[in-house]
Amino acid sequence: MGIKKMETGKYQSVLDKFKKYVMPTYAPKLLIEKGQGAWVWDSAQRRYLDFATGISVCNLGHCHPAVTAAIQEQAGKLVHVSNLYMTENQPVLAEKLVKHCFDGVAFFANSGAESNEGMIKFARKWGSDKGKFEIISMEDSFHGRTLATLAATGRSKYRKGFAPDMPGFKQVPFNDIEALQEAISDKTAAVMLEPIQGEGGIMPSCPEYLKEVREICDEKGILLLFDEVQCGMGRCGTFFAFQGYDVEPDAVSMAKALGNGFPIGAFIVKRKWADTLMVGEHASTFGGTPLACAAANAVIDVMDSENILDNCSKMGKYLTAELEKIAEKYDFIEKIRGRGLMLGVVCDRPAGALLPLLQEEGLIALTAGENVLRLMPPLNVNKEEADCAIQILDKVFTGFAK
Repeated sequence: MGIKKMETGKYQSVLDKFKKYVMPTYAPKLLIEKGQGAWVWDSAQRRYLDFATGISVCNLGHCHPAVTAAIQEQAGKLVHVSNLYMTENQPVLAEKLVKHCFDGVAFFANSGAESNEGMIKFARKWGSDKGKFEIISMEDSFHGRTLATLAATGRSKYRKGFAPDMPGFKQVPFNDIEALQEAISDKTAAVMLEPIQGEGGIMPSCPEYLKEVREICDEKGILLLFDEVQCGMGRCGTFFAFQGYDVEPDAVSMAKALGNGFPIGAFIVKRKWADTLMVGEHASTFGGTPLACAAANAVIDVMDSENILDNCSKMGKYLTAELEKIAEKYDFIEKIRGRGLMLGVVCDRPAGALLPLLQEEGLIALTAGENVLRLMPPLNVNKEEADCAIQILDKVFTGFAK
C-alpha cells in the first residue's frame, strides 16, 4: 500500500469519527498533523504556509521552542491547584502584563469570551451603586459567543437563534462619534470596542475617534473598555493595539496569542478600580493555572528578547506595500487595510471562495466579514515567507479575477 493511499485512509478514518462523534459546529476539511514556525503539515505530509495562525493565536509560530520547553517543564511540576492557593507563575505573569500595559491589576480566565465576560461584570459592578449598567458597543464588533458577549457583539448573524438577547447592551456605528454621543444615557456604565475590529472586516479605529471616545467617557463619568483578544499581544506592532493610538482604556481584555496556543485569557483594570471586584464576586476554576501562566510568561519573554514587535512593524509595512502593488493589478480588490500584521484585502465580492484556492497552492488564510480576505501571519515571519505568500496570492488572484 502506497503512502498516499495510507494517508487517504487515515484522513477518511478521522473524518468519519469527526462526523459521528463531534458536534457539527465546524466543518473542517484539512487534517493538520504538525506545525513548526510559520508552517503546518497535513496528513499527507503536504506543507502549508500558515497566515491564519489559529485565528491570531500562534503569534510566535507553531511550537516555538521556548514556549514548548516552558510547558513541558511546568507539566512535570504542577498543573493545577485552583485559585484557592497561590502559585508562583500567576503573579509573575500579572506583573509582566501590567508593565507592558498600564498600572493596574489582572484577572485570569481561559478564553477571549470569558475575559470579555469578566470585563463586562467589572463594568456592571462598578456602575451598580450609580444606577449604571448599560454597555454601548459597536456595529460589526465581535466579543464572543457566550450570551453576554453575544449581546455585546454587533453582528446580528451570530445572535440568530439565541434570542432573547441579554438586556443592557446596544450598538452604534463604529468610528461615528456623534452616534455614540446620542446613545449615552444616565444608565450607561461603559463603552466597549475593539481598537481594530477583527471579525467585522479588519477595520481600524480612526485615531481621532478613539481620543474623542476617551474624552467623552471622562466627561460623562463612564468606563472605556477595549477588547484586544484578537488585535492585541503584538499583532498591530505594539504590545497592545491601543498603544498605537496613544489612548488608554480603563480596562483591556486579551486571550488568543497570550499562550501561543495554550488556552489562557485575562483582563486588566486600572489600579484605581482594583477593588471593584472583591473575594467571591468573580472567579474561574481554571483561570491562570501554573501551566497556562508558564506558557504565557514564556510568550512575553520571547516577545521581548527576540524583538518581535520590531519585526511585526517591519514585516507589516513590507507586506502592506506588496499587497498594495498586487491590488493595482486586480479590479476586484478595493483596498488593503489593517495595522501591523493584522491585514485585510477588501474585495468587491465574497472572499470565502479564495480560501480553498489559496489552500490548494499551499497558503492558509481566513476571511473577515463577508468580503475581506484576512491575513495574520506569525509576528516573527521572515521576508522569504512573506514573499512566498505574495507569490501564491498573486497567482490565485489572477484566476479569481477572471
